[in-house]
Amino acid sequence: MTVQAPERTAAAPGSGGPAVLTLRDAALAYGARTLWDGLDLDVAPGEFVAVLGPNGAGKTSLLRTVLGQQRLTNGTMSFLGQPVRRGHRRIGYIPQQRLMEAGTPLRARDMVTQGVTGHRWGVRPVSRADRARVDRILDEVGATGFADAPVAELSGGEQQRTRVGQAIAADPALLLCDEPLISLDLRHQRGVTELIDRQRRQQGAAVLFVTHDVNPILDVVDRVLYIAGGRFRIGAPDDVLRTDVLSDLYGTPVDVVRTMGRIVIVGANEAAHDHHCDPDPHAPTPDGGRI
Repeated sequence: MTVQAPERTAAAPGSGGPAVLTLRDAALAYGARTLWDGLDLDVAPGEFVAVLGPNGAGKTSLLRTVLGQQRLTNGTMSFLGQPVRRGHRRIGYIPQQRLMEAGTPLRARDMVTQGVTGHRWGVRPVSRADRARVDRILDEVGATGFADAPVAELSGGEQQRTRVGQAIAADPALLLCDEPLISLDLRHQRGVTELIDRQRRQQGAAVLFVTHDVNPILDVVDRVLYIAGGRFRIGAPDDVLRTDVLSDLYGTPVDVVRTMGRIVIVGANEAAHDHHCDPDPHAPTPDGGRI
């Protein structure tokens, strides 16, 4: 049985404009296994929504449906009032951190240029205005100093800054972030989080941010969508990240410990950890773990 937030559609605390992303009675299943069902969600302009849950809960799969790479099993989804379609230029995507192979000739400048000029039918010629915009974005994300360096030679933090620049290049109305802080040290986590937060505050971009650890982004999160075992809860962090709420969601005792300004979620099964992404959709979902 699916359990959702007490109210089917939680109020979005963004700018008050029409929702950027809307889901109604949305469900996604793989065969007999349901990742989530009955999901109603409005994401407002400028709103920052963290998507949390154990490994395999369907967090990355949710982003794939927004990107048009997967179809919902049931329900509807719309972006800017229109049905979701693949390759929409107003959706920016920041993937999980993956270091590029040595010898890859692509430069940081090239990646951002693709974001400025790219189109689903290819890349158009670069104009003087395009080059000026690329330079502005590189400066905005702090990448000017390594703009002409091969991406494969950059540090993890530098690569993620470049990916943020590529994602914001088309002034997206929605930023999808899939574990963008993985493998980054605390300084780079803070830097990437600040870049994303600045984009949504200055440009009004909504943010859907998948993460296994809410702590680096806790100060900027408006709402949490917590998915576990085919069930979910939506609400402000203080309303969702609670012992009673998560114990009910998991159907097993879960402790939410707040210490030194951090939140630690400890499940009944100490051996079950979130490994940062959605694996084989047919794999079992952990009963608990640390987030």
